[in-house]
Amino acid sequence: MFKGSKFKKTTLFVTTVSLLTLVIAFGVQRRCAAQGGGNDYQSIELFTDVLAIVKKSYVEEVDTKKLVYGAINGMLTSLDPHSSFMPPETYKEMKIDTKGAFGGLGIEITVKEGILTVISPIEDTPAFRAGIKAGDQILKIDDKFTKDLTITDAVKRMRGVKGTKVTLTIMREGFDKTKDFVLERDIIQVKSVKYKVLDDGYGYVRIAQFQEKTDDDLEKALQALQGDKKQLKGLVLDLRNDPGGLLDQAVRVCEHFVPEGKLIVYTEGREKDSQMRFTSRKSHKQSEYPIVVLINSGSASASEIVAGCLQDHKRAVIMGTQSFGKGSVQTIIPLSDNSGLRLTTARYFTPSGRSIQAKGITPDIVAERVEMAASSEKKEGMHIREKDLENHFEGDKKDDQDEKKAKPAPYKTDEMIKNDSQVLRALDLLKGWDILKSMGKLPS
Repeated sequence: MFKGSKFKKTTLFVTTVSLLTLVIAFGVQRRCAAQGGGNDYQSIELFTDVLAIVKKSYVEEVDTKKLVYGAINGMLTSLDPHSSFMPPETYKEMKIDTKGAFGGLGIEITVKEGILTVISPIEDTPAFRAGIKAGDQILKIDDKFTKDLTITDAVKRMRGVKGTKVTLTIMREGFDKTKDFVLERDIIQVKSVKYKVLDDGYGYVRIAQFQEKTDDDLEKALQALQGDKKQLKGLVLDLRNDPGGLLDQAVRVCEHFVPEGKLIVYTEGREKDSQMRFTSRKSHKQSEYPIVVLINSGSASASEIVAGCLQDHKRAVIMGTQSFGKGSVQTIIPLSDNSGLRLTTARYFTPSGRSIQAKGITPDIVAERVEMAASSEKKEGMHIREKDLENHFEGDKKDDQDEKKAKPAPYKTDEMIKNDSQVLRALDLLKGWDILKSMGKLPS
């Protein structure tokens, strides 16, 4: 007879691979097998029979713990892509990840239709620099096919000592055949929040992952963007290729923009502890400046919570492409031998009751990212104007001076943003809003 396990605490999270979130008190009561009926007894007896046969008759002696670990892992991976068993070493590494520093390639993965698939590469990491993209299928890690690998095993194979190399065999939409990417492992230092000024009065904030300090970093970023001004004219919140992270941080990010008492997200599961509602609390609120949130297929989990909340409350325009569609919540349960259990325990819903599981967030404005072939200055030079015609007569000098003053300045941002079509579209939308407001066509 198996004894009921006693757990000190569990951890709830909503990301796909190796990210913890809100720690919650969770007493797990002992359940007798009799509650499940005779079938439970028969299943347990079957398992113990197989275990005894393998221990007695397998060609080589096998460690009992290895067999039990394998059985547990197989049981969990048969449920869904996000439930898994973590041996002590893996569980310890996972707890470190939320600190924003870990060893490896900087890649978030899941299993999609039985194939190990990239959710997104993390910015400024070996995977990102090598050109790994969201949606890439990882068919091999070095010489090992990934078909029968669990996510935990795949992560373990991709991690290693800084400076060592690993080869990923990738299949991508548009490829005629697979391509090998050789990546050098590094210590991954993930900076959760980045920001910059796009133009006078318009700010840009990029959230790469939801970590322990994301809320604090966002607060500092918004204060820096506002500077001496009381408020921004508009904000671009970039959640593209953000694989998710800590649930409580996603809630706190929403609290910056959503009025007190408004529902941010809620979860539903079989257990009472899996049924939770998160509402915006009293805190420092941002002014009602317009916001454009950028998402794509690499935006998953916690980033979808933020996008869905701001969309439902009509606080932001969502722009980009369909998000990943991970609407499940995982609970991390520490076990007696320092291993861990990651179990899907609930689904989460946006304030309006939408489940995004396997659907994702649909943007208000669909905007694919396109390559910017030439700068605006070069394009401008291709057109002939009156002043370029032979024998044209000059206009009034005062008019020429007024024209120079009225000529709009180019975007005051760096080259990376100037070549990012989605950010520029978002900025143009914000500027258009401001222009219409100044014309009295929109409420102030």
